[in-house]
Amino acid sequence: MTLDGLDSYFQERALRDDFSGVALITQGDTQVFAGAYGYASRTWKILNTLATRFDTASVTKLFTAVSTLQLIERGALAFDLPVIDVLGLRETTLAPTVTVYHLLTHTAGIADDADEESGEEYADLWTTRPNYAVLQTRDFLPQFAFKLPNFVPGQGCRYCNCGYVLLGLLIEHASGHPYREYVRQHIYAPAGMVHSDFFRMDVVAEEVAEGCDPLRDAQGRLVGWKKNIYSYPPIGSPDGGGHVTAGDLERFLRQVQAGRLLSPAFVDAFLTPQVLHHVGAEGRVMYGYGMNFTVDSGSGHVLFAEKEGINAGVSAVLRYYPDTDLTVVLLSNMQRGVWEPRRAIHRLLLGDKEWAD
Repeated sequence: MTLDGLDSYFQERALRDDFSGVALITQGDTQVFAGAYGYASRTWKILNTLATRFDTASVTKLFTAVSTLQLIERGALAFDLPVIDVLGLRETTLAPTVTVYHLLTHTAGIADDADEESGEEYADLWTTRPNYAVLQTRDFLPQFAFKLPNFVPGQGCRYCNCGYVLLGLLIEHASGHPYREYVRQHIYAPAGMVHSDFFRMDVVAEEVAEGCDPLRDAQGRLVGWKKNIYSYPPIGSPDGGGHVTAGDLERFLRQVQAGRLLSPAFVDAFLTPQVLHHVGAEGRVMYGYGMNFTVDSGSGHVLFAEKEGINAGVSAVLRYYPDTDLTVVLLSNMQRGVWEPRRAIHRLLLGDKEWAD
């Protein structure tokens, strides 16, 4: 497959109900590929376009991370700030030694509301608690603040959504603004992300994709579709759920790199691996401040940086290849939408080099 064949590739996947969403590849300021496929609304057969806004799931953590770095740069927060006393959470099971750095790098050891690394499903949380009861950042606390920690802060690395919930509370405390309003003013606006926002599932908004996943029988035949309206809270939060177009998400990364959201020193920090998570097929997978990095095990050279997100009816990837200045954005309103295309594009960009997660 070549770049010229990508359009046919996505069309075929859309016809098989294996992909619904958009793909965007840029190199520097040049658009290399862009396409939209499948339905933004399956109910009304409304097609996705490059102007469609998609839920990004955990890719939203990038906005939380950059917001936190902005406040550290301004002196309102600090990497080594113990956060539990600041947030008034001393009466919880959260360790008093957890710092902002621990939360950013998934090294805090706090228990998650749904431990995805152990295979727990986030959507299962809402079988016993109404999702519409969680609208503000502090509403998440009962889901994790009294669970036993996984490890002592700084003595492990485990992906944790709720660490970014705590960062959202810190952003609100330090800035005096609700999380979503801070992101609108200090991330979306200065980055020129004019199409991005946080949209409620129960409020009509134009050009917002509806999340749906296929229902298949034992033989794999499609028998229907299930919407994701009961699978997570009705509006985005610091750990996930911001809505963007593919162009806006690509623009966010370029604007960070250009120093429009952070000073040069903090841009370097944002683009630098911090802690080892695990050893993968291509090298060491390391966490930074929001971004994940795949690093050559021998040289320590960053092969690519990315952030991905997944939820019921949602999948998203933002990936950057520093050697070639290539950015790949994949957004889908299907849970399994972006993963095989991510592999295919990676093999294509690296000359069909074999690769697996």
